[in-house]
Amino acid sequence: MKKFVPLLSTLLAAVVFAAPASTFAQTYLSQPQMKHPNVPTEKANKGMVQRIIAQMTPEEKIGQLVMPSTHDNEDQMPNEDTKELIKEYKAGSVIIYGNRDAATTAAYNNQLQEWASETRSNVPLFSSADLEYGTSQHVEDATAFPRQMGIAATQNVKAAEEIASVTAQEAKAAGFNWNYSPVADVNTNPANPVIGVRSFGENTELVSDMTVAHVKGYQKNGVLSTPKHFPGHGDTDEDSHYDLPTVTYDRNTLEEIHLPPFQAAIDAGADSIMTAHVIVEAVDPELPATLSEKVLTGLLREEMNFDGIIVTDAMSMDAIDEEWGAGEAAIMTVQAGGDIVMATGTLDQQKETFEALLEAYKSGELSNKRLDESLKRILTKKFEYNLFENRFVDPTEAVNIANTGSHKEFASDIGQESITLVKNDNDALPFDKNTNEITFVAGPEIYNQSYYIEDIAEAVSDTTNGDVERYITSENPTSDEIDEAAEQAENADRIIIPTFSADELPEGQSDLVKAMQDTGKPVVTVSLGLPYDIKDYPEVDAHISSYAIERWGSPIQISWEAAVDIIFGAEPGGKLPVSIEDHYEFGHGLNY
Repeated sequence: MKKFVPLLSTLLAAVVFAAPASTFAQTYLSQPQMKHPNVPTEKANKGMVQRIIAQMTPEEKIGQLVMPSTHDNEDQMPNEDTKELIKEYKAGSVIIYGNRDAATTAAYNNQLQEWASETRSNVPLFSSADLEYGTSQHVEDATAFPRQMGIAATQNVKAAEEIASVTAQEAKAAGFNWNYSPVADVNTNPANPVIGVRSFGENTELVSDMTVAHVKGYQKNGVLSTPKHFPGHGDTDEDSHYDLPTVTYDRNTLEEIHLPPFQAAIDAGADSIMTAHVIVEAVDPELPATLSEKVLTGLLREEMNFDGIIVTDAMSMDAIDEEWGAGEAAIMTVQAGGDIVMATGTLDQQKETFEALLEAYKSGELSNKRLDESLKRILTKKFEYNLFENRFVDPTEAVNIANTGSHKEFASDIGQESITLVKNDNDALPFDKNTNEITFVAGPEIYNQSYYIEDIAEAVSDTTNGDVERYITSENPTSDEIDEAAEQAENADRIIIPTFSADELPEGQSDLVKAMQDTGKPVVTVSLGLPYDIKDYPEVDAHISSYAIERWGSPIQISWEAAVDIIFGAEPGGKLPVSIEDHYEFGHGLNY
């Protein structure tokens, strides 16, 4: 019997890095490259994939199926726990959280890839993140775009593709090769506590068109796109981070409303899809989609003909973890047809995921055939995205691309195009920015933070000649706070009230708006989150939807700054991507 030859000797020349992170890319480029045809072909890639799988140990096979979240040290770089997950547990991919600048992010990803290069198999990592509103979601100096509902409000499919293209260019430069975007859920439930403005809206056709545009924009620029959360999280009234939602609509509703965006994405070549921790009774009344063979294999693979990578949503979410635990759930999702288990949570939970899968494989509970199916998909995509040759990035280039001026200008233009002027009775708007009138800005803390309203007041101050006064209330203003706001408003000539809801608007916020109306001064409201707020204060003079903040409070500054510009005369471009029951239809939007 021949002595075992390490994978590295068959596939890649040895590459050992001692240089600091900032020189990884340059060092790597000086090393011998992987031995495969100069022009990669599907046949050549298939052969390489088969050779890798044939020589993998059980631990290496399991490692490719697990995506742990990384752990950081005080310098915002990956720590020894992360190194252990990659080098000892053979993790084949990672998801990265936290915020860093472009240079640090590039160095971070280079360090992860270096550790992977030092393993026996030397298979590059998928490095992933949630970049739903642009690479700035985790890279501080990159470009922020409006939330998806704001993008849909533009009704500009070409712009949607360009947004994804810019995001992919910046993400790839920083070392990310996989983005968990777009959200393909059709948000038919206005009280949905987790999707909301993350969705393109309630109209299936518009959501489908925008989803396809994003898929194309990401993947043409070298980043895997991941429509989520299959088969749909848009009609839930519970948040799967904390509960296990169930949707009870019939099969026809599923097929006519919620599945088409995913099918359109599949037809457009989406390379991955993320599962939902939601029970869809029309397909499997017992198990959430993430753990259901009926959903992942029966519906997604066999009926919808998807052969890309199925990745789970975070498995530490309560919808999964509280009922099944990390180990059991990991086995169940792979048995059901999933390819990559997103192992978030504690280090112990992550290790449990690897160890449970390995034990299930060694015992025969997970068959070699089932594992090899996933391995083929995973490794094939790593070849298709050229990760074996280009796993490292140049931090200087990452900074330059993240700070491209035209990207920021484009985002600003889209911001204005996304803002929807919903109501403007008696031409209350635009306010005259050239007068010395006093503007009063009053609004709530959002998740105990005051900077949202402070920033809006500052944007107003930068726009108008007159003085600007502000007052910040609690999230659900008390009667005393409302009385104080009304007293302060007596000195003003016009009033701006931002409101925020992640599901239902707190009653105190609508009471604040009504109290401001009672002053007799012109009042404009700006919904910062969901666009439905106006149904709770329908008599307001003017109302703008900005779609700027989702249920975790992540701010899109360009959106509320665009709303301020429109209050003072810039032309609004957005049309409602949802209906506001008993008040405004889908597609409604005014201009000056």
